[in-house]
Amino acid sequence: MNYSQLRIALIGPLPPPAGGMANQTRQLAELLRGEGASVELVQVNAPYKPAWAGRIKGVRAVFRLLPYLAHLWQACGRADIVHVMANSGWSWHLFAMPAIRIAALRGTPVVVNYRGGEAGPFLDKAAASVRATLRHSAGLLLPSGFLLEVFARHGMQGRVVPNIIDLVRFHPAEQYPPNPQAPHIMVARNLEPIYGIDVALRAFAVVAATLPAARLSVAGSGPLREEFERLAATLGVADRVRFTGRLDRDQMAALYREADLSLNPSHVDNMPNSVLESLASGVPVVSTDVGGVPFIVDHGRTALLVPANDAQAMGAAALQILTDSACATMLRTAGLQAVQHYRWEAVRDTLLAAYRDALHAPAESMRPVA
Repeated sequence: MNYSQLRIALIGPLPPPAGGMANQTRQLAELLRGEGASVELVQVNAPYKPAWAGRIKGVRAVFRLLPYLAHLWQACGRADIVHVMANSGWSWHLFAMPAIRIAALRGTPVVVNYRGGEAGPFLDKAAASVRATLRHSAGLLLPSGFLLEVFARHGMQGRVVPNIIDLVRFHPAEQYPPNPQAPHIMVARNLEPIYGIDVALRAFAVVAATLPAARLSVAGSGPLREEFERLAATLGVADRVRFTGRLDRDQMAALYREADLSLNPSHVDNMPNSVLESLASGVPVVSTDVGGVPFIVDHGRTALLVPANDAQAMGAAALQILTDSACATMLRTAGLQAVQHYRWEAVRDTLLAAYRDALHAPAESMRPVA
């Protein structure tokens, strides 16, 4: 069996907004089509029709959910296999769970590609419900060993199919460092509490005290932008901090190539694409040592890891890289080598094997509860 023989219903979000799962969904559709597969996308965040419905809380969920369920029913009937991009919380209950159940009703094998960074807290509350739903799937795909362990603790077995990084789009700049006199540091996370942007700002203040010409770009959007802008002013670094807003993938790739260092200050994480994209772009990384991050980078070899919510430690690690060219070169070289495991060519056969196993799974494993 090869991809060209498959009709795949791919369920997930698409940009905008250009978050990690949305980008992975769009990229996977492009790659599968490039292999000859027939891919029908069922978008969980499709634009509201009519547009005014999106402005009315309580009503807008119905205007999105009903067309989604209708498209889902039709797509599951046309597909050989259903691939669900799943997340935690309400996203699971409103979009992933119905997709799994409907695929089972249509008799179509379904694989669940879970990617939520908050899997632990979510499963602590909802493991029984998730287990009941996954009984009707033919496979649980997880992007990291971290999530494999989290699900195993709740009695659910999966297989690792890593995130895919586009090494054509995300590649190193022609020279490093690109800004030897005025180091450019970047953060590529949304402006939300779990991503620790305040920690990155405080860490940058530590760096700026030693390297006054340094500057910081924060690429992302979210509800806390004004709060973080005020914090930058309080720290005395507002004139050296740029909040870019949300960037598309080509703009992000260009920003990586302009950066000397990438910070990942998150409090909760799974397999952050921003870390992998930094490695692919030849940008050294300082990250918090949380969640799945230690599963994708090795401290002291491919990145420097620091405790969560420790701005002093993050600032000190950033200075170590920016002032020690041998350290920066070592991290860049090892990171560029490690990220090769996330090329499509390295992941393609693993995913195809998961599809093949799902297509040959016993029908009883996908039979819906009466």
